Amino acid sequence: MHKWNAVWISLRSYVSTTLLIALMTMVLKPFGLAFDLVNIALIYLLPVLFNAVFGGLRPAFYAAILGVLAFDFFFVPPVLSFTVSDLRYLVSFGVYLAVAALTASLAAKLKQQILFSKQREAHTAALYALSKQMSAIADIHSMLDNFSRQVSQTLDTEIAIYLADDQNTLKLAHESADLPDCRQENTEMSIAKRVFEHVETAGMEISRLNESPGYFIPLRTEDRTYGIIALYPNEARTGITAEQKRLFEALGGLAASAIARLRLAEEARIAHLTAESERLRTAILDSVSHELRTPLATIIGSATGLIEGGHIFSAEDRMELLVTIRDDALRMNRLVTNLLSMVQLESGMLRLRKNWCDVEDLIGVTLSQVKDFQQHRKLRTELPDDGPIMVLGDEVLLEQMLVNVVSNAIKYSPDYSEIVLSVKTGEAGVVISVSDTGIGLNEDEYDRIFEKFYRSTAAKQITGTGLGLAICKGIVELHEGTISAQPKEPRGTIVTITLPLNKQDDLLAAAEERGTTNHDHE
Repeated sequence: MHKWNAVWISLRSYVSTTLLIALMTMVLKPFGLAFDLVNIALIYLLPVLFNAVFGGLRPAFYAAILGVLAFDFFFVPPVLSFTVSDLRYLVSFGVYLAVAALTASLAAKLKQQILFSKQREAHTAALYALSKQMSAIADIHSMLDNFSRQVSQTLDTEIAIYLADDQNTLKLAHESADLPDCRQENTEMSIAKRVFEHVETAGMEISRLNESPGYFIPLRTEDRTYGIIALYPNEARTGITAEQKRLFEALGGLAASAIARLRLAEEARIAHLTAESERLRTAILDSVSHELRTPLATIIGSATGLIEGGHIFSAEDRMELLVTIRDDALRMNRLVTNLLSMVQLESGMLRLRKNWCDVEDLIGVTLSQVKDFQQHRKLRTELPDDGPIMVLGDEVLLEQMLVNVVSNAIKYSPDYSEIVLSVKTGEAGVVISVSDTGIGLNEDEYDRIFEKFYRSTAAKQITGTGLGLAICKGIVELHEGTISAQPKEPRGTIVTITLPLNKQDDLLAAAEERGTTNHDHE
């Protein structure tokens, strides 16, 4: 059935031309004596022009020859005969055929140029749309998949893409789902390697590559070749046109530019991460070395004094030295705890062990832990009178978070000042505020104090690593809460922590889970 359809399509122009000339002859024959023969010959040029525009060059030549025969047989004396009484008509026939051939050629070329123009316009639009889509993709595998799909749908061409790895070894990175059956992987890889090594386009029209149905183009920019793209047009199995070559090379250039952009972006990202890692490493070494050296020197000096001159010191002096050793050991313990907590937060290893926690108990533990170094600062709490406030969270982490915030307030507040811890409940959840009358910050620093290793210029004279509030932010976000800082009038800072206030259903579920756990434990 398909064979007969193809035959009919190829013969349709010739059949329609024959019927048209026969109809024209039937119409013109009764008026043959009334028209000049030159006018009749010109009328027979119409099928030639019609076929040149709509049918093609060969049907146009067929129309010209059939028109000459019909004109000679029915209108040139003697009629109904192919012989001519006047040999000058032979010259007229030759001129007619020449004019018909020239007209048909010009019309066919004009039609071809229009088709080429439309095809180039469509290709340009397709390349522009493809380039616009590829510029918005940041992943190379997604880009190759989108590129392959768009080329297959728009240009009816299947593709395979080979990319070079870090060792400059060519590997198949992506291929279309409907590649030709005659394609052999080993042969295709061999051709791709040859093209990659010589950085030259090769394909179906080259005799030494006739074993492949594909057209191979190097993916190259000005300074580097990234791989090879193999294109397999579904309608061209024996060769490709010059227009297709230009289009395929444009596709190769577009793909090479996209790959170069993504590779450069990846290299820039790695360079940024490397620089950031180096900066963090330097900051950690500087902070840790300074923070550890001072208490270690104090501990060593105090311990050495107790060992070597114990008989010289009084009981009060020995107690003072022991308190100094304890305080600096606690300081080192807080530093190590913060470092370990930051490592766990950054690596995602920190997991919450959620239980119902009484906020008043959390504050009580916090006050007991900071009591040893609060010195003469006064810590005041403001708690609601409507019963205990419960939050669902990790008790140890919440205590560490509150200790860091309160310790930070103590560190940057003057002696004999007041620090207030207040607790309120609202629609947003449980709000815990820690306010001090310390040195304060510039307006643009209240958001940055929660960044790792950031320290305000106003706090350069006070020891610290810049990790405490960063850890607080990580812990609060793990509990799906928020933490922020704002200035306090007339002086100081207020740190506000908001934790979600869980519903009664969550309380019952947690209680059931705790009961199940206890039962299993027993």
